[in-house]
Amino acid sequence: MVHDHRAARFPKLSALVAVGALVLSACGGPDLGKENFARTTVPAAGDGAATSGPISDPAVTVAVLREVQPCQFVDQGALAQLGTAQGDPVPSTVRFDECRGKAADPGGKVITANVEVGGIVLFASNKTTGAVGGLPQVEVPDPSGTTGCSVSVLTARNPDLGVSFRIDYPGGDACAAGRKLVASAVEKLHGSPQKYPSNAGSLLPVDPCTVLDPSAVDAVVMGAKPRPAGLHACEWGSVDGLRVTMFPGVQPREGDGWLKADVGGMSQAYAKQGTSSGSSCQVKWQHRLWAPERAEVVQLEYRNPDVQPAQDDPCGKATGLAKQLAGKLPRPS
Repeated sequence: MVHDHRAARFPKLSALVAVGALVLSACGGPDLGKENFARTTVPAAGDGAATSGPISDPAVTVAVLREVQPCQFVDQGALAQLGTAQGDPVPSTVRFDECRGKAADPGGKVITANVEVGGIVLFASNKTTGAVGGLPQVEVPDPSGTTGCSVSVLTARNPDLGVSFRIDYPGGDACAAGRKLVASAVEKLHGSPQKYPSNAGSLLPVDPCTVLDPSAVDAVVMGAKPRPAGLHACEWGSVDGLRVTMFPGVQPREGDGWLKADVGGMSQAYAKQGTSSGSSCQVKWQHRLWAPERAEVVQLEYRNPDVQPAQDDPCGKATGLAKQLAGKLPRPS
């Protein structure tokens, strides 16, 4: 399965997420928000251009956001406006664009804030509450209305992408906390946001929707068009389709169904045929080192639920596309 899939047709990479994905608590509690956390007012909707028009802010283009470090938006300085930060922010071990921070409000209640930069924003069409820094703000409280809230600022449309904060704040006003963090994030983005170090050959600046030739895709999934699935992932097709994901992870190895595959790159690749119904295969390999015992990993998944592997050769198709993909990536330093 492919890493961090948002769409149902591409199931989540559960093993990888279980190791390093960011998990947020959602505990219940009494409504003490008025006592310990000052509620803020939802920003005024403003004119239609700010909330529903096209987004052309050069500070938040997809190309810019790909290299922005997410932890700055939930670091001790950012969380100080909510209370006392509880240690340093924790970056995701399986995504370039997520980080988590915690703070305690003046009454001791814990606020957990998870930020995702450039991810898909749901409900943008009917949950836009106003604008911040000229960008549409989307606010989605938990259905229970007691512990959590997602607050986002849109940075692109079609699809709707943005900087999103998932807030868990038992006993407090999670949406108010999210609005504060969104406002400070937009201010940083319009200033001098911290970026990842510039390393020659890194996958960070790569647009995953441009790494496969349309003719190569069409030969496997006829008529499929690329669709961003965040900053570092792209999908082609609907029921049957492809997905390319680039993420930080452990160095791929043989075993547990993964077999050596040749994609013509500098690193050994591995392929694994799916075991569920239909025909599917994943191919992944290390592109370059990312951190001690971590690597920049490229993964391609092919999926067709309407045929069986014996009639489809899923790993042959996936490996062929992966070889073409590997040849278009920057040479790692």
